Amino acid sequence: MRPRQTHVPGALQQEHHHDPDHHQHGRSPMKGTALVTGATAGFGAAIATRLVADGWRVVAVGRRQDRLDALAADLGDAVHAAALDVTDTAAVAALPDSLPEAFRDVDVLVNNAGLALGLSPAFKAELADWDRMVATNVTGLIHMTHALLPGMVARNRGHIVNLGSVAGTYPYPGGHVYGGTKAFVRQFTLNLKADLVGTNVRVTDIEPGLCGGTEFSAVRFGGDQAKADEVYRGTTPLSAADIAEAVAWAVQLPAHVNINRIEMMPTCQATAPFAIKRT
Repeated sequence: MRPRQTHVPGALQQEHHHDPDHHQHGRSPMKGTALVTGATAGFGAAIATRLVADGWRVVAVGRRQDRLDALAADLGDAVHAAALDVTDTAAVAALPDSLPEAFRDVDVLVNNAGLALGLSPAFKAELADWDRMVATNVTGLIHMTHALLPGMVARNRGHIVNLGSVAGTYPYPGGHVYGGTKAFVRQFTLNLKADLVGTNVRVTDIEPGLCGGTEFSAVRFGGDQAKADEVYRGTTPLSAADIAEAVAWAVQLPAHVNINRIEMMPTCQATAPFAIKRT
């Protein structure tokens, strides 16, 4: 049977006709529903894949329909693909009510969609790049949280996992707005925790360092793959699977355990000394 297409403002969703609790490939009964943004590549695809393997239904959200279709074809009935840009305010607001019934009660939100653009100093940066980073990394994240958090509180269960970065704690040249957005993610996560005390809704900020094998640096350098590859030359960086492992660990802990922050670096990376300009 051909999938039926359903539409929400600003987004096209593909609804697969299936029983999402059907046991496939020896998987255990479904644990609940997770929604992962930025699921078309990198961290998001790895997280979606890992959560399905662990027995979760997954709403895979991203901008590229073809990538979502491929992910759904690979992972099967446990995935509902929803093409959506997190910077589209109307589409994000409409998303919860547009989901198929079996996927509607979202237990875990993984706010993964984000990007870095450019590495030039602030006084040479493009304002449009700053605006896009803020729109995706900050506004998109808070809008998605705002859309799904009330349902979690009403059901008195849930977990919001935000993807931050060590760039939100440790400054580096060229990290100005990107680092600022990730500092926001860290503080927003902690403030959510303060608001949610006494509920069974958990919130976690995962802050990776150097991580290879994704599109992150290629996007940062405008598609210059050679320049992106140079970032990881001679290193053994973290992988998307490592980040997915951290997410999977945090969400499977007993319901009374909240992991506030996870800061991750490969063994080849450490924080830098202070920069001093000498004359």
